Amino acid sequence: MTRLRHRRLRHRRLRHRVWAFVAVLPLLAASACGLTVNAALPFEVRPGSIQPVSSLDGVEITVGSKDFTEQILLGYLAQFALEAAGAETVDMTNIHGSNSARHALLDGQIDLQWEYTGTGWLSYLGHDEPLPTEREQYRAVREADLARNGVVWLPYSEVNNTYAFATTERFARRHGLSTMTEVTEFLRNAPEHAVFCVETEFASRPDGMPGVRETYGFPVTTTKTFGTGAIYSAVANGTCAFGEVFTTDGRIAGLDLRVITDDRGFFPQYNAAVTVRQEFLDRHPAIADVLAPIAEELDNEEIIELNKQVDVDGRDAATVARDWMVAKGFISAG
Repeated sequence: MTRLRHRRLRHRRLRHRVWAFVAVLPLLAASACGLTVNAALPFEVRPGSIQPVSSLDGVEITVGSKDFTEQILLGYLAQFALEAAGAETVDMTNIHGSNSARHALLDGQIDLQWEYTGTGWLSYLGHDEPLPTEREQYRAVREADLARNGVVWLPYSEVNNTYAFATTERFARRHGLSTMTEVTEFLRNAPEHAVFCVETEFASRPDGMPGVRETYGFPVTTTKTFGTGAIYSAVANGTCAFGEVFTTDGRIAGLDLRVITDDRGFFPQYNAAVTVRQEFLDRHPAIADVLAPIAEELDNEEIIELNKQVDVDGRDAATVARDWMVAKGFISAG
């Protein structure tokens, strides 16, 4: 039996297990459609700098992700790395909603997924205040999540998908805007440009518009609310001078926007790191070493380009992830 055929048979068996699990957990019933097993990886994976690891040979590892481009890409990167090391991965990327993905990890339906330090600290662990630096936030969430939930946070990457404001490169160059302090001074002198596009939730939550305005003191002449995706094009076409964005979104590069630096550090840190249950990592500790080079290589510039290739250029996420892994030498082309 070929490896690909064997993997497809495992996926069919796992699909039955997943749906049986969903049937007995009402908490997840509403999001059950997000807990389906996707097709086998579409590419044969061969080792590159990531070499086979005997202790992972044939080990089944279920990789999950949330349902947006960056998360799906990160999920594929993890799967390609683990397959190159000899593991048999099961693809459960694209789970609908952060809470559903988190429950899937805690309940053992997935074995690992990439998560964000700020999300873990504020949303899952219930803290009200973020920590100011990336390292402090990572250490705090790593220690608390392990103690409370038995979840291990592997070393974090430089990918920091936090909130920010953006404007067009042309507007930023014309007015000399790089930091929020510079934006504040500019808007005090030119309040007619104080037009902001934000999400409805961001407009009222304390770690959103009210909090950042209090921190910097910039005026707001007009606030317009949009869905997340519409904000990027609204900024690009001049509907608003500034818009709320996520700092690693590929549309920033695709639409020639400039992220304004949060020089007072108001927004929380959202560094991406692999999370895995301690009991699973204890059984397969080599996972940490296999995935470490991926986290070390990733930063905002890298992930923005990958996100852009999917969201702007229209490429398939699995293909984009495979090509990046090959270009970095982690795997060889099949």
